[in-house]
Amino acid sequence: MNQISFAAILIIMGYLIAQRFGKIAKTIHLAKPVIVTNSSERWKRVLLLAFGQKKMFEKPFVGMMHLIIYLGFVLINVEILEIIIDGLFGTHRIFAPFLGNFYPVIINFFEILAGGVVVACVVFIARRLSQQVKRLSAASHRELNGFPIKDAMLILIIELVLMSALYVMNAADAGQSFIISKHLKPWLPQENLHLIEQTAWWIHIIGILLFALYVTYSKHLHIFFAFPAVYYSKIDSISQMDAMPHVTNEVNIMLGKPGEASNSDLKFGAQDIKDLTWKNALDAYSCTECGRCTEQCPANQTGRSLSPRKIMMDTRDRLEELQKDPESTNVLLGNYITAEELRACTTCQACVEACPIQLSPLDIILELRRFQIMEQSDAPGAWNSMFANIETNQAPWKFNPSDRLNWAKS
Repeated sequence: MNQISFAAILIIMGYLIAQRFGKIAKTIHLAKPVIVTNSSERWKRVLLLAFGQKKMFEKPFVGMMHLIIYLGFVLINVEILEIIIDGLFGTHRIFAPFLGNFYPVIINFFEILAGGVVVACVVFIARRLSQQVKRLSAASHRELNGFPIKDAMLILIIELVLMSALYVMNAADAGQSFIISKHLKPWLPQENLHLIEQTAWWIHIIGILLFALYVTYSKHLHIFFAFPAVYYSKIDSISQMDAMPHVTNEVNIMLGKPGEASNSDLKFGAQDIKDLTWKNALDAYSCTECGRCTEQCPANQTGRSLSPRKIMMDTRDRLEELQKDPESTNVLLGNYITAEELRACTTCQACVEACPIQLSPLDIILELRRFQIMEQSDAPGAWNSMFANIETNQAPWKFNPSDRLNWAKS
């Protein structure tokens, strides 16, 4: 009966998780496609930034804590394979006879990792509760109010519960003794060890399955999406902005050079998700809301309304809205992101440089601002004067190009 119940739970949860990922993938591909090359360099980046978490160690203490949680999450969940097999076939620690004396070594290693995860989670909870880290404070950043701040705490608490269940399960196993859980064994009622072990076993595996489903609604979706996000990130220098091929084509036609026929339906920039690329959408789902981008943003530091983190969160919220209601009449520019936020951006690239996995809020900002200026003609007067000067004088200043070097003669 237990095996049938477990198989049913596994199938139901697997279906729900796969369905959720399918919906996310479908929503991401509402955006325009992108073409990438240089796969060898991209795989190198995945190894360094996603697996190796190279940029996380620019803050060594936080980087080490994050690495511990990451390794714990990846390696401890290898044990899930054994738990699933045991659940489906009614066995108990099926790998133990095959691995012999090496089996306790592996479980001891997992328990040490689990201890590191517990310590790191407690540290991260304390940092958030203390409000000492400004970029993680909802009081300092309005975009964190509500679900985002609760989500961050809930994930840490869930990880603590899962690690605790693992320890209790190992401690209640009468036939085994492991490096950390053995110290819990004397505290457990000896007459109920089997019941305690079974209860902890169910809590651990169901907790893992529920966690996997919850993650797809959480900022921690980056656990899965960070790898493709890094793979498809820009290979060229981050200071190089993408050109607008349609504008180049129109200029070529004006200059009498070869070009494609003008398209009267052509739209510049982006107003909504469908005008962005699916890499922009993938970036939004990959963002872990750590706030390093906003922390380094000079516009945000000077009190402007721009927060690169909010740009990513707003884009993801719009994607989620489209997933629930494909006919929604809202748009990203206006209903989520304001003109004031876009104008505050200096395009300094600090947000991209600060991101541990090199996501680009700036790409989204540039596309929205291009639509704002080129389609809506919504630019401050000073900007329009500058654009006119560049067009007529090849410089932002209102004087003849031949006079541009006169200052050197004085």
